[in-house]
Amino acid sequence: MSTTSTVSTKPYLLRAIWEWCVDQGFTPYLAALVDDQTRVPPGYARDGQIVLNLSPDATGNMQMANDYISFQARFGGVAHSLVIPVANVIAIYARENGQGMAFEPEFEGDDADGAALESVPQDEGGQEPMDVEEMGDAAAKLRAEATKAGDAPRKPRPSHLTVVK
Repeated sequence: MSTTSTVSTKPYLLRAIWEWCVDQGFTPYLAALVDDQTRVPPGYARDGQIVLNLSPDATGNMQMANDYISFQARFGGVAHSLVIPVANVIAIYARENGQGMAFEPEFEGDDADGAALESVPQDEGGQEPMDVEEMGDAAAKLRAEATKAGDAPRKPRPSHLTVVK
C-alpha cells in the first residue's frame, strides 16, 4: 500500500465558489497576497494585496489548478498573464452580495521571526480599492503586527465570509 499526500481542499473550494458565482450571474472576485511567487501587472497591488475580477468576461485562458490560478486579463487596455499561487488566495466572493469564503493566509517557508512576511511588496498604488477595502486594511495591519511579533497573522473575518484554515 502506498502513501500519498493529500491535496488541500482550498483549490476545490475556490473552483466551487467561482462556479457558483458564474452560475448565479454574479461577478467572482479573488483577493490574494502579492509576493515574489505572484505574477500581476506592476502598480496594481495595494498594501501587498490585489483584488481581481475573475469573471469569464474579464479573463481568458483561465486555469484553476491545485497550486496556481493562471489567466490573461487586460489592465489599462494592455493584456497581461497573471499567476496567483493558491496559497496566496485570502478570499473569493461575489462582488454583488459579498457571499463567498475567506482563507487564512499561508506563508510557506515562514520562520519564527516572520521573514516570509517581509517579502510581500508594499503599496505600489494604482488599483482602486474595491468592496474589500476593510479586509485589505485589516490584513495589512495584521501582517505588520505579525512581522513585529514574529507570529503568523490571524485575519479578522468579515461577517459574510467563512474562514477556512
